[in-house]
Amino acid sequence: MDIILIPGLWLDGASWGPVADRLEEAGHRVRALTLPGLEAKDADRAGITLDDHVAAVVDAVDAAGTPVLVVGHSAASALAYCAADARPEKVARVVYVGGFPSADGEQFMKGLAAEGDGVPFPGWAAFEGPDSADIDEDTKSALLERFIPTPVGVITGTVSLSDERRYAVPATAVCPEYSPAELQEWITGGDLPELAKATHLDLVDIDSGHWPQVTQPARLAELLLAEAAR
Repeated sequence: MDIILIPGLWLDGASWGPVADRLEEAGHRVRALTLPGLEAKDADRAGITLDDHVAAVVDAVDAAGTPVLVVGHSAASALAYCAADARPEKVARVVYVGGFPSADGEQFMKGLAAEGDGVPFPGWAAFEGPDSADIDEDTKSALLERFIPTPVGVITGTVSLSDERRYAVPATAVCPEYSPAELQEWITGGDLPELAKATHLDLVDIDSGHWPQVTQPARLAELLLAEAAR
């Protein structure tokens, strides 16, 4: 099947490398997206909006065959969800890796400081604890070298949803730095209303920090192969 991999903030499509390779070895057609403004550290990010990122994902869905598995990492879970909203008849399943869908009218991401037209990675201190516990210092340094500022127009954009058929698109939440039990508590407590409305939601555990595509690529690939097989 066609599998679309969407990187989270500060990452390009190459960040999915080992995961994408394993999925392709299993016979799937994989497209790991590099979103507008994330092509390089010196890319032009002026004027790039959240709508541009959503359009890039939807264009990839339109270009793919049927069915399509759409995978979003971290904040890109909201982009994957927007694709399910825009093309509910074509997206067979959406997978959220360490992130959650946003509700209509919400700002895409809050609490991050901009520098000019971009929002840079805020530093590892912001991710102390379970998020980064499985990343060694060499890998942290390597990631710092590859992190790319996300366009400020994306971060400050407002999520727009319009088709309630999105609730019927099967979804899987891969839980890295938190457990499925914790996620279920958040859903039950009303913190994640879009997940609460999903008619078919599976919660899957992975023993990793926030970046399993970096620290546990083989395990994450096997989980995604299982989702593709559903």
